[in-house]
Amino acid sequence: MGGLALRILYCADAGACEAMRTIATAAGDGLDLVTASECGAPVEIIRRDGARDLPIEAVIINQAWLATCAPDVISRVITADATLAVIVEADTHDDMAAHIVPDRIVAVPKEDHARALQLAAVLAEKCRAARSYIKMQRELKSSQRAAQLVSTEYQRQSRERERLFETALHNMSQGLCMFDADANLVLCNDRYMEMYGLSREIVEPGANLRTILLHRKQLGNFSGDPDIYIKELRAALAKDDGHTQFVQSGDGRTISIVNGTMANGGWVATHEDITERTRAEEQIRHMARHDSLTGLPNRAAFQDEMQQGLKRVRRGQMMGVMCLDLDHFKNVNDTLGHLVGDKLLCAAATRLKDVIRETDVIARLGGDEFAVLQPDLDKPENAAAFAQRIINAVNQPYEIDGHQVVVSTSIGIAIAPADGSSAEQLLRNADMALYRAKWDGRSTFRYFEPEMDEALQARRMLEIDLRNAVIHNEFQVYYQPQVDATTEQVTGCEALLRWNSPTRGMVSPAQFIPLAEEIGLIVQIGDWVLKTACCEAATWPNQARIAVNLSPAQFKSRSVVQSVINALAVSGLDPTRLELEITESVLLHDNEATIATLHQLRSFGIKISMDDFGTGYSSLSYLRSFPFDKIKIDRSFIKEISDKGDCAAIVKAVAGLGKGLGIATTAEGVETAEQLRQVRSEGCTEVQGYFFSAPQPAEALRAFFAQKKSQTQAA
Repeated sequence: MGGLALRILYCADAGACEAMRTIATAAGDGLDLVTASECGAPVEIIRRDGARDLPIEAVIINQAWLATCAPDVISRVITADATLAVIVEADTHDDMAAHIVPDRIVAVPKEDHARALQLAAVLAEKCRAARSYIKMQRELKSSQRAAQLVSTEYQRQSRERERLFETALHNMSQGLCMFDADANLVLCNDRYMEMYGLSREIVEPGANLRTILLHRKQLGNFSGDPDIYIKELRAALAKDDGHTQFVQSGDGRTISIVNGTMANGGWVATHEDITERTRAEEQIRHMARHDSLTGLPNRAAFQDEMQQGLKRVRRGQMMGVMCLDLDHFKNVNDTLGHLVGDKLLCAAATRLKDVIRETDVIARLGGDEFAVLQPDLDKPENAAAFAQRIINAVNQPYEIDGHQVVVSTSIGIAIAPADGSSAEQLLRNADMALYRAKWDGRSTFRYFEPEMDEALQARRMLEIDLRNAVIHNEFQVYYQPQVDATTEQVTGCEALLRWNSPTRGMVSPAQFIPLAEEIGLIVQIGDWVLKTACCEAATWPNQARIAVNLSPAQFKSRSVVQSVINALAVSGLDPTRLELEITESVLLHDNEATIATLHQLRSFGIKISMDDFGTGYSSLSYLRSFPFDKIKIDRSFIKEISDKGDCAAIVKAVAGLGKGLGIATTAEGVETAEQLRQVRSEGCTEVQGYFFSAPQPAEALRAFFAQKKSQTQAA
């Protein structure tokens, strides 16, 4: 016997057990004898050792011991384990015959322990073999059950994979189709059929690609030749495992087709409708190089065009570059609002496109600034003629949202190669020429000249000095008397801003006030003028009023009412002696809010005057929307009142209008006795101008008042 020792249970009294142990020891290591003398021990040992994986493999029972126990011990032993065989050591042959059960119970003489032990070893080996077989059978059945479960699960998973594949295939956003090496359809999804309007009968497995393409051609969504298409596709796939193509379908769509080869010579293709994506990409590319408001090329696109033009310039050609903007465009935004301003820009862009040649390029650089490129310019003079055509076109009135808007344009011209060899230099020089055109009165054009750079530097220095003037209090308020047209008594004075620069001397208001408005200093300066003028007027005779100009920027700041209240509080001036002068441009911006502000100011007793009357577009309508206390007739009409009948007629009409509405009228710019006579005769109630007094500082004005007082007392 080899391997593990055979475990044999011997049930007998103690003496017999000891004798059997001796024999078993003599037999060698092949036997592992377990003895039991208690009646209930055999079944307990069999079950216990079986659970400990040390099973009993044969049982020997001494008949004498059996006689002392219950008669069912043997049956309980063989029932406890179906593979066990029992050997009974019987007293006689008859006793042995009584216990024999074929294959399970064997009887031997009780005196022959060695024989019993030998027989038990044989039966134990048989038991071990039977148990191994049973175990193998059990494991085999378990394996078969597991294999059956695996097979069932595999089939379930296969069906699930097929279901998921079908779901994924038919819910793809791309159309998918697979063809074999002969270009016959293997499969396709629903999206493929939907994209091309194909029925299932047309795309049954086995359908040839040529047949499908011919059908698509009939439907109008394939515009090519099927044979050429298939030939070119096969050639492309032969060169590369993957092939991508973008196809314009016959119905106007853009389709991206990605083909991938398979090992069997066939291929799989995905079809994606990228029409919207292509349009979006084109839109993005367009937006990157075009102005979103006007649709014109933007600065980046214009500079690229200039670079191309400069290549031709280097080959000996000339090129013109123009910078232009809309004169006083800011006033349109301030008075009519940004929506009207945007519509004006679009209308101006349309006129510019109508004027240029096909070879010219026009762009919007930003704000109200445009640029024009004239490639292949024959001679510099041609740029001037073209600029004048632009001015003529842009300067025509515009009808926008019920408003008639009139703007002009100024143009700066630079010629390559004379005025620059780079895009940046040409644009800079054209911009300086534009600035010069504005300086010279606007609505005109100027060629670039080298000395213009000096003018630009001068403007920058003026801005620096103006900012320093605010910091160092270099401004003064001058006062020009306003006189009753009949009695020639002083009724008040207009406050006029002056700048006495320590380096420049007296700087003209026409030079620095527009710049102050442009760079945002006018609100701060205007508040200072208001407060200073009110404080000075508080020292004048009680009947003298002070007139102060308010700019549109002060109204836009929304703090004008508080500024006026502060000035009156600081000065102690009676509000009825304060007169605020506004121009039409104040009313054009946010009209309802501005009118409300004017009513609020007037409720304090403050007088409101319309300045520069007759120079705007809607003055008469504003006289209806607000009860002005005074109309000031612009000096341009007074200047030529003696020479031009139309000026006299306008003055007479305005004076008559004021009289009819109960509004005082002031004629500005009266410089001669003849002008005074005429404005009196036309009905003006008040005059202002150098004929009576030039604007003068506060000290001189006090002397003026004293002189007038003496003259009155002497009279």
